[in-house]
Amino acid sequence: MERSRTNYLLWLIIAIALSGVLWLLGRLSAVLTPFITAAVLAYILDPVVDRLEKYGLSRILALVCVMFAGFFAILALLLVIVPMLISQGHAMVERLPVLVDFVQQRALPALNALLGSHFSVDTQSWRQTLSNNTGNLRQVLANLVPQLSHGGAILLTTLTNLSLLPILLFYFLHDWDHMVARVADMVPRRWTAEVGRIAHELDTVLGQFLRGQLSVMMIMACIYGGGLALVGLDSGLAIGIVAGLLVFIPYVGAFIGLLLATLAAALQFDGLSGLLMVWSVFVVGQTLESFFVTPYLVGERIGLSPVTVIFALMAFGELMGFVGVLLALPLAAISVVLGRYLIQRYFNSGFYQRKIDP
Repeated sequence: MERSRTNYLLWLIIAIALSGVLWLLGRLSAVLTPFITAAVLAYILDPVVDRLEKYGLSRILALVCVMFAGFFAILALLLVIVPMLISQGHAMVERLPVLVDFVQQRALPALNALLGSHFSVDTQSWRQTLSNNTGNLRQVLANLVPQLSHGGAILLTTLTNLSLLPILLFYFLHDWDHMVARVADMVPRRWTAEVGRIAHELDTVLGQFLRGQLSVMMIMACIYGGGLALVGLDSGLAIGIVAGLLVFIPYVGAFIGLLLATLAAALQFDGLSGLLMVWSVFVVGQTLESFFVTPYLVGERIGLSPVTVIFALMAFGELMGFVGVLLALPLAAISVVLGRYLIQRYFNSGFYQRKIDP
C-alpha cells in the first residue's frame, strides 16, 4: 500500500511539474522563441553533423557546413519566392477587371447551363468599383511596409530573435551530445532501463516524424512548384513552393496553394483549359503525397492523424503563441508515445486486472 501511494505521489509531482513548465513556456514565449527554434533545428540537424563527422570532419567544421548550407538554401528560397509573389500581387491588381469579365462571360454561363439557374453579375458596377479603388489598394500596399516598420518593439524583438538564432543553433549543435549525456546522467539508476527504452522510442518517433515531414515538405514544394511552372502559370513556382512548405498542416497547404493558383490562373488564362491544368497539378500532388510520399517518409505507425495535427497546432498556438506552433508537433508525438506507455501500464496494473471476489 505504501509503495502504491508513493507511485501515485510521484505521478502527481510529475503532472504538477509538467503543468508548471507549460505555464512558464506560455509566460516566456517571446523570450524562448529563438531558444526553442534553435533546439528543434539542432535536434533535426544533429544526425547530419554526426554523419559528416564520420567522414573525417571536425565537429565545428561539420556544423558550420550544415549551417551555411541551410542559410544559403533559405536565402535562395526567399530570393525566388518573394519577388514572384510581389509580381503576382501587382498582376492581380491590374487584372481584377479581367477577372470580373471572365466570371460574367464564361464562368456564370457555364454554371447556369449546368444547373439550369439564372445567376448574374452587374459587370459595370463591379468594374466601376474596382477602377475607383485600384489606386487606393496600391496606396495601401505601398504604405504597408513603412507602417510595419514603425512597430519598434515588435521589429526589435524580431531582429533580436533572428540575430540570436544562428548563435544559439551553433552552441546547441556543438554541445548536443554532451547535453543529452548530462540529462541521461540525472535519471535515477533504478529507472535507467525503462527511461532509456521510452527515450529511444521517443527519439525514433520524433526523428521519423520531424525529419520525414521536412523531406515531405521539400518534395511537395518541388512537385507543386515544378508542376505549376510546367503548365505555364505565372509565379507558379512561388505558389507551388508555398503550398509545399505548408504541407505539414494536413490539407491546409494544398488548399491555400490551390486557392492562390486558381486565382492566378483565372487572371492569366482565357479559358477553362488553364484552370483544369492547374487543378490537375494539385490532384496529382495530393494523391502522391497521401498515398506514396507521406506513408513512405513519415509512416503511419506514429499515430498522428490529420485531426490530431490540426488540433495540436491550433491548441498549442493559442496557449503559447508562435512557440506553441513550434512545439505542437513534437509535443503531440511525445504525447502519443507517453500515452501508449501509460495505457500499457494501466492494463498491466493490479487495479485493472483485479477481479471481484465471489
